[in-house]
Amino acid sequence: MTDNPPECESHEHWFEPLAEHMGPAYLRYSFTMGTEQEVDFLVRELDLRPGMRVLDVGCGPGRHANALAHRGIETVGVDISQRFVDVATAASVPGASFVRGDARALTFDAEFDVAISLCQGAFGLGGAPVSGDPNNLANDQAVLEGIRRALRPTGRVAVSAFSAYFQVKWLEDQDRFDAATAVNHETTEVRDDAGVAVSADLWTTCYTPRELRMLAERAGLVVDDISSVTPGEYARRPPTVDLHEFLLLAHRP
Repeated sequence: MTDNPPECESHEHWFEPLAEHMGPAYLRYSFTMGTEQEVDFLVRELDLRPGMRVLDVGCGPGRHANALAHRGIETVGVDISQRFVDVATAASVPGASFVRGDARALTFDAEFDVAISLCQGAFGLGGAPVSGDPNNLANDQAVLEGIRRALRPTGRVAVSAFSAYFQVKWLEDQDRFDAATAVNHETTEVRDDAGVAVSADLWTTCYTPRELRMLAERAGLVVDDISSVTPGEYARRPPTVDLHEFLLLAHRP
């Protein structure tokens, strides 16, 4: 295990032009509608209280960070898309702040009580497999290592990852799943506020619970639980092949 994340490419992340196009229209997608339930669950499970500090990695337009701030929990959101940072800032409430940054190269040092990365906001969005990383681990490991460094000792973590089981079970015509690297390539379109559509290629790295546990431990985290969840229906439940995501709960030793 290394504390140094790999160097990031100088060009923009593949998701940035899509976020630039969508802007606030991202919040119209159905998977964003369960924010309050998800945050209520995290507050209970992570024992979040007013006055604590949370890092939201891959915060997107800021829906979780702002919901936490509404509850008196200071939250810093980080996203690679400046457009999303601007949208989040425009809607921000006291206690929430947002900065542009690459989740693969976080620079925080033992500053937070809790870190979250939800709905594939950063974890699992490394992109297509590359020759220098045949096992497709480097990007997501860098995200988890940066999260660990950002936490105070015993600080807690919640990270969601798309389920490889679900992806393969419900593979659609527009999906191309690479079994060697567990990356699903989806061709689709995204729309802006005016309804203007542009074509999009989406790259999502998917996980089994075993893989998620191994990568988290490799990044220096202690795994507390891995549950099957779906947006807006977070709960502790055994892993299954029938739900969209796995939710990792862990802590920094």
